[in-house]
Amino acid sequence: MTIKLSILDQSPIHPGETADEALAHTVELAGLADRHGFVRFWVSEHHDTEHLAGSSPETLIPYLLARTERIRVGSGGIMLQHYNPYKVAENFHVLAALAPGRVDLGVGRGPGGLPRSTRALQRYLAEQPDYRDKVLELAGYVGGRPLPEDHPLAGLRAIPVPGVPPEIWLLGTTVRSAELAAELGLPYVFSLFIGGDEDEAVEAVRIYKQRFRPAPSGSGRAEAIIALAAIAADTDEEARSLVPTHRIVKVRLANGQTVTVGSVEQAQDYGRQAGIPYTIEEKEPVVYAGSKEHVLAKLLEMREATGVEEFMITTNIKPFEKRLRSFVLLHEALKEAGQVAT
Repeated sequence: MTIKLSILDQSPIHPGETADEALAHTVELAGLADRHGFVRFWVSEHHDTEHLAGSSPETLIPYLLARTERIRVGSGGIMLQHYNPYKVAENFHVLAALAPGRVDLGVGRGPGGLPRSTRALQRYLAEQPDYRDKVLELAGYVGGRPLPEDHPLAGLRAIPVPGVPPEIWLLGTTVRSAELAAELGLPYVFSLFIGGDEDEAVEAVRIYKQRFRPAPSGSGRAEAIIALAAIAADTDEEARSLVPTHRIVKVRLANGQTVTVGSVEQAQDYGRQAGIPYTIEEKEPVVYAGSKEHVLAKLLEMREATGVEEFMITTNIKPFEKRLRSFVLLHEALKEAGQVAT
């Protein structure tokens, strides 16, 4: 069993950088990933933040597809609560028709921003169905699969219908998301870099595989990826010096909703904008940082614990040259260990 590597890039805007530079870095990193045989390159969706430039994956993905040759490009993810599943399917069908076999559609439950941006994105939506229902509807459109006969929109198709449909991946940070992916028969990504709990990652993947029910139009097998933060450098000491000094900050609202944000200040803003009682929880992030041999050893440990063969790496460090170097070193580690990255 080998290890496959993919990249999740959030287009970070570090102090002294502009959004233009951040997006240019994303494009350059995608080119490197394409040349070095990484499997996927996904971009994220974040709103109303000065620290991340990636607010519109559906706009950035076609540009990256045009600038690369073989790597799969996708969203990590589309925050489906804000959007109409029919329009999301149309957007990604067009992409899949332009780049057959290279488009992934990762979808997530989270807001990708504070309540203010959520209100802006949902301001003119007449109704807001359950997330599960939106995922089901999206899966009904993608690839031209018919909706159930009792669905109110039965017979509707998302045009164009590409020869090779985009792959839908369900993103999550909890066991609950793993259960939903298993129930719907969809591929699943556990975002360890957000959840920050390795034991929960292991449990979520276990439950996903145990409860997976193949969908009639799916691949018929459980497919899981773990997305995690990793930093490789020439020495353990250098890698540790590059680890950002941030903590995982979660806002727990009185209505049961939990959201991960970038800082305590953002958590306070989130609570105030939500307008209901809240608490803030901080914890140390899980970051695999060290020499290429050290990081590979950590990936092998996680593979042993979960059976997962593909890891999606995010590396939000500066300077940008060190970010590029980290991925080059990880690729070298795979080759030297006899692993295959594609």
